[in-house]
Amino acid sequence: MNTDLIFDNTEVAFSLKSDSELERAYFLFKMISIEPLVRIGTAATNFAIKAHLPIEGLIRSTVFDHFCGGVSENDCLTVINNMFTKGVSSVLDYSVEGKEAENEFDAACDKIVKIIEFAKEIDAIPIAVFKPTAFGRVAIYEKLSKNEKLSNLEAQEWQRIISRFEKVCSKAKEIDVAVLIDAEESWIQTAADNLVTTLMQKYNTEKPIVFNTLQMYRHDRLAFLQEEHEKAKKAKYFLGYKVVRGAYMEKEKDRAEAGGYQSPICGSKALTDENFNKGVRYIMDNLDCMSIFAGTHNEDSSYLLMDLMKNKGLLHNDPRVWFGQLYGMSDHISFNLANKGYNVAKYLPFGPVKDVMPYLIRRAEENTSVAGQTGRELALLTKEKKRRKSI
Repeated sequence: MNTDLIFDNTEVAFSLKSDSELERAYFLFKMISIEPLVRIGTAATNFAIKAHLPIEGLIRSTVFDHFCGGVSENDCLTVINNMFTKGVSSVLDYSVEGKEAENEFDAACDKIVKIIEFAKEIDAIPIAVFKPTAFGRVAIYEKLSKNEKLSNLEAQEWQRIISRFEKVCSKAKEIDVAVLIDAEESWIQTAADNLVTTLMQKYNTEKPIVFNTLQMYRHDRLAFLQEEHEKAKKAKYFLGYKVVRGAYMEKEKDRAEAGGYQSPICGSKALTDENFNKGVRYIMDNLDCMSIFAGTHNEDSSYLLMDLMKNKGLLHNDPRVWFGQLYGMSDHISFNLANKGYNVAKYLPFGPVKDVMPYLIRRAEENTSVAGQTGRELALLTKEKKRRKSI
């Protein structure tokens, strides 16, 4: 394990935060650490938005501004430029969820294309991202994942989904911007995986442009990675993977229990960590044809990746290796890595306040369920507050 323990440096971690922003971050994580408050706050916020109560200003000045870059691409520019002064890039994440209509899917696709074009002009945005369900209905992915036959209308719908993926990936290839395709729940992921593999074969001919996402809390993902590697070797194309632990644990477990099938999730946190690290090692052992975007808030996994790079004699800024964290979280990892010259990008969610609320609520709920995450944030914020007072 790397002995250069860089993540305790709070001066670097919070160098962009004013004293008032530091206080706001402390207040938010303190609130998030109290599970009943998160439940009550979530219910109250949902009610207020549905009842069209005038709370957007309050949300905007607190939780939204901490976890989001702005309401539009241009609104995010101040955050993007500030972070880039410290070497941290941005992945603009249009975090509008739960849409179901064709015109909404077309609008989301056009938005991602616009972000890729936006990225062409700005060095601080080397990567774009979208979710498969931003481009099509869950029911279509689910049916295809079960190998069920689509009706004629559904088949036409699926072709439109493919066209949206193609539109984005061809633009990414043209402009030379990598595009991360986020993961979904296991019961719809197979259809997305099959489509992304086809796109990798088409667009990753010289290097990885299209990246799939591996949720390593799934015990089958290492085998999937190895199978995809064999396909790529035979057909001679490159692979790009965003590697994460996973985002839908409770939902996956509840559905498996209700459906009476084996949960796809690893049996313990330790097994998930082990699986994640095995996935990272596998990609790092095959960098001749793979690239990695390690999306992790875990310090040990970050140190592991740093060690693997060191042992392989790689430069800190090797273009095949990226570290990623969410905006508003784990600044001690992001900014200290960037300070040492590693490739780091923050996922920067944006969109209209009311449309981004489902994302923000999920973020708060995930923080309460990740043991130690909120506590670590609070400890580091406390340490930095004390450091500033002692100056």
